[in-house]
Amino acid sequence: MKYGNYLNQQKTAFPDEWQPHFIEYDALKAFLKTRMVGCNVHLSSSFPRTHVFQWSPGSDSEPSFDAMLHQRLEKVTQLTPAFVKMLDADIERINSFFVKIKDATKERINRVLDPMQKTTVAECEDALKDLLLLERFVFLNFTAIAKALKKHDKWSGLQIREPYLMRTSQLSFVVSTSLLRLKPELMNQLATLLVEQEGGSSSDALAAAVESRTHPGTLPAVLNGGHTDSTTSTRVETPSGLPNTSFGINISPKLSPLVDLLHETQTVMISLRGPHGTDIIGGVLGCLSKHNCQIIDFSLSRLHHDVTFGVLVHLHNGDVDLFSDLAETAQKWDGTLTFDVQNARLKASVLSGQSEYKLDEAPYAQRVKYIATVLNERGLGPEFLSAWLKWLLKKKISVEQMRRLDKHSELMCVEFRLSVPDTLSLEEMKAELFTLSTGFQTDVALQPDNVFRRQKRLVVFDMDSTLIQQEVIDEIARATGIEEEVSAITESAMRGEIDFKESLRRRVALLKDTPIEALEEVKRQLVFTEGAHYLCRALKNAGFKLAVISGGFIPLAKYVRNELGLDYAFANQLEVSTDGKRLTGRTVGPIVDAVRKSELLEVIAQAEGIAIDQVVAVGDGANDLLMLGKASLGVAFNAKPKVQQEARARINQKSLANVLYLMGYSQSEAAELQLVG
Repeated sequence: MKYGNYLNQQKTAFPDEWQPHFIEYDALKAFLKTRMVGCNVHLSSSFPRTHVFQWSPGSDSEPSFDAMLHQRLEKVTQLTPAFVKMLDADIERINSFFVKIKDATKERINRVLDPMQKTTVAECEDALKDLLLLERFVFLNFTAIAKALKKHDKWSGLQIREPYLMRTSQLSFVVSTSLLRLKPELMNQLATLLVEQEGGSSSDALAAAVESRTHPGTLPAVLNGGHTDSTTSTRVETPSGLPNTSFGINISPKLSPLVDLLHETQTVMISLRGPHGTDIIGGVLGCLSKHNCQIIDFSLSRLHHDVTFGVLVHLHNGDVDLFSDLAETAQKWDGTLTFDVQNARLKASVLSGQSEYKLDEAPYAQRVKYIATVLNERGLGPEFLSAWLKWLLKKKISVEQMRRLDKHSELMCVEFRLSVPDTLSLEEMKAELFTLSTGFQTDVALQPDNVFRRQKRLVVFDMDSTLIQQEVIDEIARATGIEEEVSAITESAMRGEIDFKESLRRRVALLKDTPIEALEEVKRQLVFTEGAHYLCRALKNAGFKLAVISGGFIPLAKYVRNELGLDYAFANQLEVSTDGKRLTGRTVGPIVDAVRKSELLEVIAQAEGIAIDQVVAVGDGANDLLMLGKASLGVAFNAKPKVQQEARARINQKSLANVLYLMGYSQSEAAELQLVG
């Protein structure tokens, strides 16, 4: 509902003699819409987005740039003072009426609160109604003033709202603290009279009712019609016949509306932006503390020194002096203040059914939260980022947060929190992102944003071409001079002509009579993948369990385990001759193929008491796919195209340490983990 319609609707609840003293909101708005057309000096917002300002001199159809500015400035110089004069007249009228009504209301309340006077419930109720009516009158008018000023600033391009509101702090209807102090006293007096009517104790009746809401489950007996002293709180069951309040507490039907009134507030969204980060935050919080606001939510963003601090608060209806204090704070710290007063409690149900959302969430219904990690060691250029954002817009995906994870001189890794329509399929999105990101040699990993995303506890690695750069069987073959024969079998397996078990059997058979010393030579030749030590050290210091599960051979897997500080190593066992000097060309025990890798991952998780949702797997080959699919986060590291397409995430960068980004760790956090222990 537009505020003008809302104001007119609310005015009907006021007596006829109050009507002429409301702000002429419709007249002010009409003045702005009809008189200020074409005088906005904020040119960028007053022309269509497609408009191009020309360098060429003016023509009959369009004046020159300087002439256009002159016309607009001349017009706004005349109209803004006229608008201010209209608004001043309205406010003078509001303030004069407020002073008159306030004095009469205050006199009536003091008479009701006078302990020497005999007061009836009806007299107390009338005084409270007058006070609440006056409080509502103030808030409706002040909200209209703030909104009218906001419209003026939008139509004129000038920014007068903050200094204008600062002026109002000197007026009686804005600074009405004496009435604010009387309200709880009056309400407690009425509560006391109501309780006495029911035969209960009269001591701090309303305070006891409020306490019952503050501490659910305990209720002073007096408020349920009992005769126990009101300072005694007892656990009560839900008695029949008493209403159940929104706080889940049962109180006397006569007191429940009073407690609601005491808690009645307006919701305000406040944002202050400026170059003095902590001072901006402290200034806003100082104002909120002074006016006893309830903070519902907040949001903070920073770009070097420039900070934007947004806060959602509940403000007591009559305490509009908050806004002039905020304006002074904005002026003090060179800040830009914006605020929006809501007609009722701010609920996202206005936009999205019956759900409520935090300030840093996109307020749309039927949404699922995802984290997208975007990574390129060579730098994230604007060309890719533009294509990425266009894809998000096409899919109606909202960006809720962006967090830079790297600290390089050039932007390398950004984490996006996304609000995704629940009609979109993760598999379809992944397929489209694979095509999009491949063209830019950039990685995009999409994960559900749930409690397990940053609560991983086990990471399982493939060995060959993952933790180390080589394929160990090729290295053994090279050391024994049978490299060509082994490579031919490997290529046949990659073409799908033979399966992994058969290819392994044939390649191992070629190693018959190879001296056992060849394995030691291969160990010395192994080259660890860039970032492997860094990654494993960070994960171990963070408390992770780590394992290598390889289709290679156990002597080399154990060597890698010891070098990287892993907890487990599983691989194929080569059979050795009885004298222990040569390989027999056979393996011993189960073959560690794709199925076995997946099984071993699950066995380790069960042994450590770790849920599959807390497991990460990293590999590069087709025989890693089942393992990658079993883990909650499966990362294809510089993998074959088929593996990249099927895995949940992929990294096509040099360093294995980039896995930390996908797990939500920033570069600073990873560096800190290197220092532990």
